[in-house]
Amino acid sequence: MMQSLNRFSQSRAAWLLLSLTAFILELIALYFQHVLMLNPCVLCIYQRCALYGVISAGLVGAIMPGTWLRFAGLTIWLYSSWQGLLLAMKHTDIQLHPSPFVTCDFCVNFPTWLPLDKWLPSMFSPTGDCALRQWHLLSLEMPQWMIIIFSAYLLVAAIILLAQYFPSRKRNLFPAKRYKSIAPH
Repeated sequence: MMQSLNRFSQSRAAWLLLSLTAFILELIALYFQHVLMLNPCVLCIYQRCALYGVISAGLVGAIMPGTWLRFAGLTIWLYSSWQGLLLAMKHTDIQLHPSPFVTCDFCVNFPTWLPLDKWLPSMFSPTGDCALRQWHLLSLEMPQWMIIIFSAYLLVAAIILLAQYFPSRKRNLFPAKRYKSIAPH
């Protein structure tokens, strides 16, 4: 099985599938923001950025999945999933245990060389409060769902990383037929 996962991780389709799943989650986040009018908080914006990291990991891995770029994509995937999980856990803690001493920031802190909130304010400007519960499904709030999502991304990335230590065997689709030699000795 691990050899099959190793072989799958060397296919472009696997990496594009990773990007597609994260892209769909981004579209859902934009639907919540612009159609359902749920205001994203600072931690929501940061979790959105972690999902963009997963998208970019898939795109990096898809460039040349049979080379070292696969490992660069895996590194970005693991880092983005881990950071997203930490942010979702912090957000869940703020919502489940509200305190005037534990709050999120009022504005995002992007690097000066990448001011996403200035370039795309409709996507990266926070207008909500982290402690405000705006949406739930099956009795779980949105940050709790993000814990599940980022945990799944992290688990799959760890399994794929582990599978890299099980070299894939090349399957010979056209095995050479073995004929007895009829040539004289």
